[in-house]
Amino acid sequence: MEEISIEETRNWLELPQDVMSQIFLKLDMVEILHSVQNVCTLWRIISKDPLLYRSIDLRNQWDVFDSDENDMERMSKEGVERSCGQLVEFSMEHFGTEELLHFMANRSTNLRCLRLAYCYHISDEALMAVTKQLPLLEEVELCHCSFSPAALETFGRFCPHLKSFRVDHQGIRCPLLDCDDEAFAIAKSMPQLRHLHLFGNKMTDNGLRAILDGCPHLESLDLRQCFSVYMGGDLEKKCKDRIKKLKLPNGPTEDYEFVAELDDFESFDADYPSGVSEIDFISEDEYIEFSESSYFSDMDDFHF
Repeated sequence: MEEISIEETRNWLELPQDVMSQIFLKLDMVEILHSVQNVCTLWRIISKDPLLYRSIDLRNQWDVFDSDENDMERMSKEGVERSCGQLVEFSMEHFGTEELLHFMANRSTNLRCLRLAYCYHISDEALMAVTKQLPLLEEVELCHCSFSPAALETFGRFCPHLKSFRVDHQGIRCPLLDCDDEAFAIAKSMPQLRHLHLFGNKMTDNGLRAILDGCPHLESLDLRQCFSVYMGGDLEKKCKDRIKKLKLPNGPTEDYEFVAELDDFESFDADYPSGVSEIDFISEDEYIEFSESSYFSDMDDFHF
């Protein structure tokens, strides 16, 4: 009669605590706080190790929290508290308040990396105040937010170790919206930059030249969907000679992590090739008459 071999089962609770700690380091904060720490008493004890909270990444976590921003914020604060000042990387996307940002900065002066994406509820004032508390920052990403050039410049002024800077916008084709203010702020305040990512920026060749002059140590530069950069004169050659990794305005976007859809004004350009529309030819009196009558006069037909 053949012997039936019974596969030996392994009890995870019998693993040494230092081995379990190494395994936990492979997990993110949300996995630890949301589920792992609830398995048993031993795992809850291990889950309090500050080393597990050196990186807090709250990107793409909506399914875990069922879109509850309050739960996300509470868990974020718990992770910051458990880090005991050892937090070095903090990322959040599509949520986050100024209170949370201040909470993190007050307890994380050793932070090296800050990533914010689609954080529309954070003001310039809050970001600038937090930046001044984080002098060891080396990497900053501000993707699809609404911060001013002055806020960007604050990073250069108060973070002398800054090596990587990213400011992404939605790409747009419209020469009427050209603006070099962000480029000038970066060129003026970040001379030690090695990596610069400016997806969808509205800067022109002038802004790019200022960056090349103000950031002489650049090794990589992403200019995808910067459609007001035409690389006139010797600018493209200058970029290619100096930058090891260069992505040009019309470069492919398949590997871009966010939506790369354009706000395309080509139809505007076709109708008004000079860049001036019919509204520009209306006199001031006609404009006032138009603006007052086109909407509010129609409202007279309704009775409330």
